[in-house]
Amino acid sequence: MSLPHAILTALLEKPSSGLELTRRFDRSIGYFWSATHQQIYRELGKLEQAGLIRALPSDQPARGQKKDFEVLPAGRTELTRWAAGEHDPKPVRDALLLRLRASAVVGRHGLDDELRRHLTLHQRQLAEYSRIEERDFDAPTSPDDRLQRLVLRAGIGLETYWVQWLTEALAEVADIEAAQDGEAQGGEAQGGEAEGSSP
Repeated sequence: MSLPHAILTALLEKPSSGLELTRRFDRSIGYFWSATHQQIYRELGKLEQAGLIRALPSDQPARGQKKDFEVLPAGRTELTRWAAGEHDPKPVRDALLLRLRASAVVGRHGLDDELRRHLTLHQRQLAEYSRIEERDFDAPTSPDDRLQRLVLRAGIGLETYWVQWLTEALAEVADIEAAQDGEAQGGEAQGGEAEGSSP
């Protein structure tokens, strides 16, 4: 998904100012397609120049006033074209997974702390998604609500996966460390016996 299409989607749901859009990204859309405030404002300018959105007329003076934007027919056509197209799954690019590979080469210093930190973050996000589902989608009936709930359920599923995987990863790392500690202690004991038995 691209940022222009995320913005077109949000504006079709509700005409908004740039400030309102950034707040909506912070609260909802940003859970699955994040963007900074600067990126959103920059993209609004591009969409307006391309004739896909327009600023709604206002009775107030333009200077310093927030502009509300709405999607023009060309913008709806572009979003319809994009939504009907093919989009391949993106490969996972996560620094934590790369760090695990690197730790196999250079050692695991601080790895378990980082896994615990990620576990806490994913547990919090899962709890937040669950609260949103309970609050906003207790019994979705309209097609729009049902589709939006599907997006939320995807987030819940992903966070559930990460919580389960991180729990497994922490157990695996602890098991590796325990096994290596046992080997080290066994080696020290054998070394001590060898020293004691020498003449």
